[in-house]
Amino acid sequence: MLDSHHIDCPYCGETIEILIDTSIRSQQYIEDCQVCCRPITLRVEIDADGAAQVHASGENEA
Repeated sequence: MLDSHHIDCPYCGETIEILIDTSIRSQQYIEDCQVCCRPITLRVEIDADGAAQVHASGENEA
C-alpha cells in the first residue's frame, strides 16, 4: 500500500510530496527533489500502527 507523505527538502527547503510503500517496515532509498532535482536520502520506518517515520537528509548529512 502506498501512502502520501510530505517532507521538506534538505537543500532548497520546499515541501514536497513522496509516496511510501507501507508494506515494507524499514527502508532506505534516494529520491530527487521535485523542485531543485538534488538527491534526498530517505530513511523510513513503519511502526506497529502503520504510521511512517521519515528522515530526509542531503548527501553530506547523516
